Amino acid sequence: MNTIAVIILTAVFADFILHCTADVLNLKMLKNNIPEAFRGLYDLNNYNKCKKYLKVNTRFGWITSTFDLIIILIFWIGKFFPLLDQWARSWHKGPIITGLIYIGALALIKILLSIPFSIYSTFVIEENFGFNKTTWGTFLKDLIKGAILLIMIGTILLTGILAFFKYTGDNAWWYCWICVSLFTLAIQFIAPTWIMPLFNKFKPLEEGELKQSIFSYARSIDFQLKNIYVMDGSKRSSKSNAFFTGFGENKRIVLFDTLIKKHTAKELVAVLAHEMGHYKKKHIFQMTLINIMQIGIMFFLLSFFISSQALFDAFYMEQKSVYAGLIFFGMLYSPIEFFAGILMQLYSRKNEYEADKFAVKTTADPESMVNALKKLSVDNLSNITPHPFYVFLNYSHPPVLERIKAILSC
Repeated sequence: MNTIAVIILTAVFADFILHCTADVLNLKMLKNNIPEAFRGLYDLNNYNKCKKYLKVNTRFGWITSTFDLIIILIFWIGKFFPLLDQWARSWHKGPIITGLIYIGALALIKILLSIPFSIYSTFVIEENFGFNKTTWGTFLKDLIKGAILLIMIGTILLTGILAFFKYTGDNAWWYCWICVSLFTLAIQFIAPTWIMPLFNKFKPLEEGELKQSIFSYARSIDFQLKNIYVMDGSKRSSKSNAFFTGFGENKRIVLFDTLIKKHTAKELVAVLAHEMGHYKKKHIFQMTLINIMQIGIMFFLLSFFISSQALFDAFYMEQKSVYAGLIFFGMLYSPIEFFAGILMQLYSRKNEYEADKFAVKTTADPESMVNALKKLSVDNLSNITPHPFYVFLNYSHPPVLERIKAILSC
């Protein structure tokens, strides 16, 4: 076992231990009494249901993460990576096709192993807590559509990356950086109109008080808004949400149908004011730019390791290849990705506070924003008292009680 193998194994186990520790601390933070801000929204039975939901999902997370760790170790120690490489090479299809076969086989194995866990989460956990609305037909259709999209998009990206690193030498990393960045931007343009409708129906919000209120608010902040869409979120879950996606003329503000049913017009305006705040504060542009820079750093580092014999020795690979190098570098890169993820989440939480502040100041209605956040937390059985360390590792949004406190201090 060489130095690279030790680094990767240390990172894998450290990540596992850190997240398990955060989970334990998070469970210990659960309160027996309903927090003051939520009294009147939660009764004791529903609050206990919320705590149980967290406990069940945490334990299920331990099972899935332990399973994933075991599978990685079996593949590694059992020398399945070189065995799979021999099988892929036996097709004699050249380096690009061989790479697609190798990576495609690993992706297929990962998907097949994850399906039982997805089924249990959807049809047992979510069902038992009254959230699941997904039928077996919808589940299978989602699985098939997702697989087709993965094959189409993955094949295009991988073919380009493999070809660049195989044939363009030292220039490969920045060719990949430019192409993957452009591809990522293109997906954000086409996703709202071409990809997302494959899974959900999007209908323009009906005329009425709600639409008039939203458009009136949008005009007040000079936000160009062509339409607001309602997504049939109830097709899969009773949970509520809203989101902003896309750029330019393809940008969409989307409300789940479940959200509309549970909130007043003022609360929905507050929720959308928050989403528009992200756009007006240029958070979406900033996050996109940061992601592009991260892609560049990743490919730059990849260019140093993709032909490193030590990297392949760590996985018992006798023959070097670009496609296997991509997989192994992904595991070596995990410590950098871990710390980058923490920084990104810290930055995201800052942006959420800013979007909340923008919404409150431009609507002059902090009460509706607070009420919307409370209802979302209660309806989705969100943990309202997470441990700070768990938040540090996992949360892209601040805890709801901290958001409420910040809103009321605006």
